[in-house]
Amino acid sequence: MSDQARWLSLPDALEAIRKTVSPHTDQVTVPLIHALDKVAAQQIAAPLDVPGYDNSAMDGYAVIAADANTGSTLEIIGEALAGHPFAGEIKAGSCVRIMTGAMLPAGADAVIMQEQTSSSGQSIVCGSPLIEGDNIRLAGSDLTAGETIIHAGQRLRPVDIGLLASMGIAEVMVNKPLTVATFSTGDELVPPGQPLQSGQIYDSNRYTIQAMLSRLDIDVVDLGLVRDDPDAIAATFKKAMEQADVIITSAGVSVGDADYTKEVMEQLGEINFWKIAMKPGKPFAFGKLGNCWFCGLPGNPVAAVVTLNQIVQPLLRYLAGENWPEPTVYRAVASKPMRKKPGRADFQRGWLEQLGERLEASPVGSQSSGVLSSVANANCFILLEQDRGNVEAGEIVTVLPFDRLLQ
Repeated sequence: MSDQARWLSLPDALEAIRKTVSPHTDQVTVPLIHALDKVAAQQIAAPLDVPGYDNSAMDGYAVIAADANTGSTLEIIGEALAGHPFAGEIKAGSCVRIMTGAMLPAGADAVIMQEQTSSSGQSIVCGSPLIEGDNIRLAGSDLTAGETIIHAGQRLRPVDIGLLASMGIAEVMVNKPLTVATFSTGDELVPPGQPLQSGQIYDSNRYTIQAMLSRLDIDVVDLGLVRDDPDAIAATFKKAMEQADVIITSAGVSVGDADYTKEVMEQLGEINFWKIAMKPGKPFAFGKLGNCWFCGLPGNPVAAVVTLNQIVQPLLRYLAGENWPEPTVYRAVASKPMRKKPGRADFQRGWLEQLGERLEASPVGSQSSGVLSSVANANCFILLEQDRGNVEAGEIVTVLPFDRLLQ
């Protein structure tokens, strides 16, 4: 069997990870204001109706619909403001001035818009007929008490926070955020802010990785740069194993003479070293070190971004208690030819746009795994399937728009 024939397909690699790991079960209660982007640990049902009472959908006059015929004159007997309801009851021939959101007075069954009336002292003249229920928001029309509003495993968005606040809920039980330790290896790497010597490059991967992780509400432990030395790498791994749920490294998992990460991992834990049939990102390591899961990303910056986005992201979200996420996928027309050899799934950086009634996608810049600007100037991955060859303009391609980790 050839070496390439032993490479795992990306779907097989993802399925193997999903079957290997189990979601963490630690839970904490947090104030609602701090719950954004955390994963709900329990199903939450609405404790009350929203809105909690019949109220006006606009500024106008609360009336009995049968009284509000065109040309009818109604006496104004009071006012209803949001938070300050009218205490009496509307009788035939009367109305109450009402503001948007104010509780509907007893006896009223409709609201006539201010623009559809003319006023004369303490009365109005109706300029348009009404039917019962016009311009009223009924109690429970948004949510009813007992209705599920948050599902366990749901990552909380800003609108979810607002929804919970509208229920009077001040605290939420969430899954405890993961702790991820990350470091880069390579004698050629230098932190930004320091001068470069001959043969050196800046360490961009660690900064990219940590920025992407921040979008997932993860506690990141930065262990910095580690030189290409087995003892130094082993010491850093042991430090990470003491405090992290997951360890993510960049570089050192290839087959070069100075790529020691794989060697050290095999000494410290159980490692499945994969060559995945994807481009970029073929060298990728996954395994377990003590109680920590390990993901070894390639050193090339685009390959690190692609593997973190496509492989590590679903792993982390699943560990955090979400259901295994499926990517958003579109079908688009290729506006330019794309070169591709069968054998690996190719994540080309591209630009997706709507032109008329169809979606079009085109590759952006160099497709080299070392050119990070190709990701910075793109808004999607154009996924060319493993067995696919060259693509001609006009063919249909699969497109994965950048998610929040890359936007």
